Amino acid sequence: MSAYEDRLKALREELARRRLDGFVVPLTDEHMSEYVGAYAQRLAWLTGFQGSAGSAVVLPAEAAIFIDGRYTLQVRDQVDGKHWSYQSVPQTSTAEWLEKNAPDGGRIGYDPWLHTKGWVEAAKKALASKGAELVAVDTNPIDSVWPDKPAPSDARLVVQPDELTGQASAAKRAEIADWLESKKANSAVLSALDSIAWTFNVRGTDVERTPVALAYALVHADATADLYVASDKIDDVVRQHLGNGVRVHDRTAFEPALRALAGKTVAVDPERAVAAIFESLSKGGATLIETRDPAVLPKAIKNAVEVAGHKSAQARDGAALSRFLHWLSVEAPKGELDELTAQTKLRAFRDETGLLRDLSFDTISGAGPNGAVVHYRASEETNRPLERGSLYLVDSGGQYQDGTTDVTRTVAIGEPTAEMRDRYTRVLKGHIAIASAIFPKGTRGGQLDILARQYLWAAGLDYAHGTGHGVGSYLSVHEGPQRIATFGGGDEPLQIGMILSNEPGYYKTGEYGIRIENLILTVPVAIDGAEKEMYGFETLTLAPYERALIDISMLTADELAWINAYHARVSAEIGSQLEGDAKAWIEAATAELN
Repeated sequence: MSAYEDRLKALREELARRRLDGFVVPLTDEHMSEYVGAYAQRLAWLTGFQGSAGSAVVLPAEAAIFIDGRYTLQVRDQVDGKHWSYQSVPQTSTAEWLEKNAPDGGRIGYDPWLHTKGWVEAAKKALASKGAELVAVDTNPIDSVWPDKPAPSDARLVVQPDELTGQASAAKRAEIADWLESKKANSAVLSALDSIAWTFNVRGTDVERTPVALAYALVHADATADLYVASDKIDDVVRQHLGNGVRVHDRTAFEPALRALAGKTVAVDPERAVAAIFESLSKGGATLIETRDPAVLPKAIKNAVEVAGHKSAQARDGAALSRFLHWLSVEAPKGELDELTAQTKLRAFRDETGLLRDLSFDTISGAGPNGAVVHYRASEETNRPLERGSLYLVDSGGQYQDGTTDVTRTVAIGEPTAEMRDRYTRVLKGHIAIASAIFPKGTRGGQLDILARQYLWAAGLDYAHGTGHGVGSYLSVHEGPQRIATFGGGDEPLQIGMILSNEPGYYKTGEYGIRIENLILTVPVAIDGAEKEMYGFETLTLAPYERALIDISMLTADELAWINAYHARVSAEIGSQLEGDAKAWIEAATAELN
């Protein structure tokens, strides 16, 4: 019996002891985070799944794991199909699956600190048709059977200085206070970790790859705030930074504080606040306004200082990536490299900047068929060599105190096939279409998504992920609310100062993957005689494309001019940071195509 089979058996025994006929296991924490601390990795512990999004349902005789199109291949490699059925999202959901599979009259458990209010309502409605009940648990049953479960991080908070944020915390709280006044509310709940980090200009190391600290906050209409964080995580430097306007409490005092807001009107975000927060507020007698967290939009709209920081980080990171690509061009033809060796070397080049705080996510280092696994993560078991005649996809990024980076390049190892060049060029054409798009104020990211896909669609091809996501300022590499996608948030109007990724791709299962990703900044565009306010994008990422994969005959004159202009920028801004063979390499890699 495997370890994961043992764990599933142990959980079922624990559920039986609690008189539960099932339990729902999401991949999140009490803050609805995308990336979570080790203590909250319950789905991975139970199933072996290592992706960054998913959920599971365990019943007495069957179990299912729910993943989206990014993980269709990965889940089959990591989760045993003898014990788990694979369910695709959004084609189905945990609530819909429970409606079909939960036992009549059964009791299905859930942890109210790990689900949104909307999910709870949908699941209750689905179960009601079976006469079944959704039961909130006081303690998570997985925690009861996870013997060596890690403790939450005890790392201290650190100050993110005003010269990097461009706005003092007191000014941010004053803007939230004005927003509360407009809503006729007394207080706002902040439970998303990046919102708290942004509002208070603090950072932490409680979650790998995302510089945030485990905390909750209440911000009030008088611009004061209450911050709830483990007491040993705050030192005198942070207390002085927070000032008299912020009262610091132990994290355990948060739920009682919610119950004490009787008679107050409280703004709370139904997407980011868990069901337990709503329940505590309601039981305490507060009047609730369900609305978006007031930090979300201003956090997404970068000010001039944050933009300048991003550009510095991108130039630094682009030089590190270019050194790696040069190294790869020398070492890969020798036939001795593999995925793990390559990603370790890339990390080393970033470390050599002396300013890297962390990676912004686990590097995706995919050789050959592993490159077709969208969110692939190399391991000793899956590690492949970089073989001649194959493609190598590397998606990576760094966390620097002045900015967060995210970049993907696809490299030909040896001579690519005509099909590889065709697919790469189609992806590149879509990438250029996004980068060069001009659109009126009010345009949503979802309206632009087709620009990236059109050349793939023309050949009957597509990719199963969004084209772009928001990116934070030394915060989450996946930041809302903006996206370039036809699903999952692509309806947010793009605004000046928003940073997004531009990352179309193509994936041929069992053979290779292609993705080209730069970060782009939304900027105003001046057009003579324009009757509307127009926006466009400025590309921030600086690293050469793969010349060996570009079929020039498929490019228009405008596309060719765009590539040449971009490469001239890369040569000027990155080439000046390189020397010797690396400098000669980048000059050749960015030479004009014609």
